[in-house]
Amino acid sequence: MNHQPSPITRRQFIRQAACAAVGTSAIASTIFDLRLVNAIMANGTPTDYKALVCVFLYGGNDANNLIVPRTGTDYDNYAAARQNLALAQGSLLTINPLTSDGHDYGFHPSCPELQSLFNTGKLALLANVGTLVYPMSKAQYQSGSVPKPPQLFSHNDQQVQWQTSIPDQPAKTGWGGRCADLLYTLNAGAQVSMSISLSGFNTWEVGNLIQQYQVSTTGSVGLSNLSSNQLNAVKGILALPHTNVFEEAYADTTDRAIANHELLSGALTGIAEPPGFPTTSLGNQLKMIGKLIAARDALLMKRQIFFCSIGGYDTHGEQLISQAGLLAELSQSLNAFYNYINVTLGIPDKVTAFTASDFGRTYPSNGIGSDHGWGAHQLIVGDAVQGQKLYGTFPTPVVNGPDDTGLGRWIPTTAVDQYSATLAKWFGVSQTDLATVFPNLSRFNSPDLGFML
Repeated sequence: MNHQPSPITRRQFIRQAACAAVGTSAIASTIFDLRLVNAIMANGTPTDYKALVCVFLYGGNDANNLIVPRTGTDYDNYAAARQNLALAQGSLLTINPLTSDGHDYGFHPSCPELQSLFNTGKLALLANVGTLVYPMSKAQYQSGSVPKPPQLFSHNDQQVQWQTSIPDQPAKTGWGGRCADLLYTLNAGAQVSMSISLSGFNTWEVGNLIQQYQVSTTGSVGLSNLSSNQLNAVKGILALPHTNVFEEAYADTTDRAIANHELLSGALTGIAEPPGFPTTSLGNQLKMIGKLIAARDALLMKRQIFFCSIGGYDTHGEQLISQAGLLAELSQSLNAFYNYINVTLGIPDKVTAFTASDFGRTYPSNGIGSDHGWGAHQLIVGDAVQGQKLYGTFPTPVVNGPDDTGLGRWIPTTAVDQYSATLAKWFGVSQTDLATVFPNLSRFNSPDLGFML
């Protein structure tokens, strides 16, 4: 079952695009935290460029088969628990981490590109990360002495909690959006939002000030099949005075959307098609993100955040077949994106891509697939990453073991807050402002997990 948000309509797109189009012009009507105002005013003008790229795997990726115990008793326990979901021991792709936790691991056989990125120091792996209100042991989970994230194992709720990093209260903004609110002033003169989505509306990029600008894999969406004279006529009508407040707002919104389409289309003109990307949904999304990064100077951008996603990871049935294809797409797309940023653009230390997903999945098989879990493993790619290393703590791969809720669902040993804060700090959020973006961060040790330079 695909839990990826549905594509937006043209009308929805214009509404979202216009809201994000000017990026900074809607400030006057927005009420927001005074701590955020002070933090914004404190930011200077950077001389460098940085981009964060969130790759969301909708449905809940079974990371237990993305990275697998490869040898000895660890593999035997894995095979016994996973039964018909177990990957053949000889098929696992060996990784050579610079630091070891005493266990050997291998990537899924569909991921030779991820294997290469890891072994060459371009990729790091963070183990058993998930939504948490507070750190939690198995005993605390069973006794209920520590609050759990609400609606655990629910797709929609866990997607929102991952993207907001605030599981214990209703959140109106995503953590990417809050980062954009803090840092948008670094993009002096920019007219297009620093938050761009290739996958329709998402919670991660919702801010108080900066809203996401949604584009397609072929670029921005504008009014089609109009001659230049017809388009100018539309602009003239929009510029007429309007006595009705709704008419005026609609005209202003449409006018901004047209202006953004023209600006973004102009910036992308002349940028060659990036080579080597698979012709898949995720490949096409990351290819357009690459082109938008290539247009960063024309768009006057010093900071950008991008969101892309792929559905289909809710593998209750036929998991071995479906996940093999999904992980091949992920591996090939991330590799092509890294190569484009590295070889063509020459800024591999300025762009960091990272994965996220609803949750992990159960360790035991349900007979033909796996069910909703909790903690899972995530990937971080780029030259600013302290790659070829394993971060976090892998769960003991035994059903009913010390990290298991009792149903083969791993209790996370690392919080989404810690994962996200490490990325946000690299992106430019100051140490003192991290609490504004991640209000629960102080509940966890090690707010910086060390996987970013």
